[in-house]
Amino acid sequence: MDAATLTYDTLGFGEFEDFPETSEPVWILGKEFNALTEKDDILSDVTSRLWFTYRKNFPPIGGTGPTSDTGWGCMLRCGQMILGEALVCRHLGRDWRWVRGQPPRGEYIGILNAFLDKKDSYYSLHQIAQMGVGEGKSIGQWYGPNTVAQVLKKLTVFDSWSRLAVHVAMDNTVVMKEIKQLCMPWLDYGGAACAEPPGWMPKHNGCLEGACALAEEETALWKPLVLLIPLRLGLSDINKAYIETLKQCFQLPQSLGVIGGKPNSAHYFIGYVGEELIYLDPHTTQSAVEPCEDSQVPDDTYHCQHPPCRMHICEIDPSVAVGFFCRTEDDFDDWCMRIRKNSPSHSTDFLMCSSLFLWIPGRLEVPKASANRESIERKW
Repeated sequence: MDAATLTYDTLGFGEFEDFPETSEPVWILGKEFNALTEKDDILSDVTSRLWFTYRKNFPPIGGTGPTSDTGWGCMLRCGQMILGEALVCRHLGRDWRWVRGQPPRGEYIGILNAFLDKKDSYYSLHQIAQMGVGEGKSIGQWYGPNTVAQVLKKLTVFDSWSRLAVHVAMDNTVVMKEIKQLCMPWLDYGGAACAEPPGWMPKHNGCLEGACALAEEETALWKPLVLLIPLRLGLSDINKAYIETLKQCFQLPQSLGVIGGKPNSAHYFIGYVGEELIYLDPHTTQSAVEPCEDSQVPDDTYHCQHPPCRMHICEIDPSVAVGFFCRTEDDFDDWCMRIRKNSPSHSTDFLMCSSLFLWIPGRLEVPKASANRESIERKW
C-alpha cells in the first residue's frame, strides 16, 4: 500500500517486538535507553512526541487552494514536528509524557491549537504554505529543510505566548554573539543593559499554571532558543565521515532531532540505535481535526502509537537540518561546552568529530562543503 494512502486506522497499535533486541544504547532526543530492559519507556517516549502527518478535508489554503497536503506536505509536517518538540520542551519539559485518555494540561492544548489545520493557527499548514511563497515556493510545492526552517523562523515572531528566539545558521557560521543578542536583546555584548527587559506577563487562556511558569522564566531574561542548522552532508549520498557526528547530535540534551529523509520524502529523525535512525513518518493521511465544543482537541491522531520507524543512516538524503533547543542561557553555554568537549583536540580551535562543526573563538562554523544554501535545497 502506498504510504501516502495509509490511514490511521490501518496502522493500529503494534507490538514492540519490531524494535531490535540489542545491547546497543538507544538514543532519543538526548535520552539514553536500554532496548533490553526499557522497551516500554522507549515506546512511551516515542509516543509522547507530536506526530504531524498528511491531513485531508481541512479549509482550503488561501480560501481557494488545496484541502489536503497528501503528496506534497511531508517536509512541512516535519517542520511542524521539530518545532512542536521545541514547544513541548518550552512549555511542558522534555520529560513530559502523553498518556492516552488522561486529562491534558492547558499548555498541551495550547500547543496543539497552534498546529491545527486552519488559517489562524500560528504554525498551521496554511501559515507555513503561505509564508513559503515569500521563500520562492508556491503552494503545493515540495520544501527543502532550509526553506521550512526559514519559514518557521518568520512564523515564531507572531507567537507571543512561546516567545521563542529562532536562529537559522546560514553562511557556514553560528556566531555566539549573535545568539546572545537574539536571546537577550535588552543587553549589549558586554552584558550591560541597553534596553528595559520586557515587563509584560503573557497569559495563556487564563491558565495560572502557564502564567506562573512564564513568570519564573522572565527572571532569567533569556528568550528560549531554537537553533536550526541546515547542512549538506555529501553530494548524492551522505559522506560516511559525518555519520558519527550526526549520531552524536542525538545524544546532546538540547537535541530537537533532524529533519530530512529522501528526495521528495521527508522524515523527522528523533534518534538512533546502532546504524539505524529512528524516525516519525508523516506519510499517513488522516482527517483534519476540529476542536470540541469545550475547546479540547481530540489528540489521539497526533501521537504515533506503534513501534517507531527505522532507516539505515546511509539511506538518508544528505540534505538535512539539525535542531537544538536551549531553554536558558545555561543550556546554551552547556551546548557550546559539549561541542568543544567532543573535539578530538579539546582546544579552542578545533574540528568537532568529523568536521561537521568547526569551532573558532566566539563562533561555530559549518564547513563550506556541508552548508551551501543552494546545494542544501537540491532535489527537494
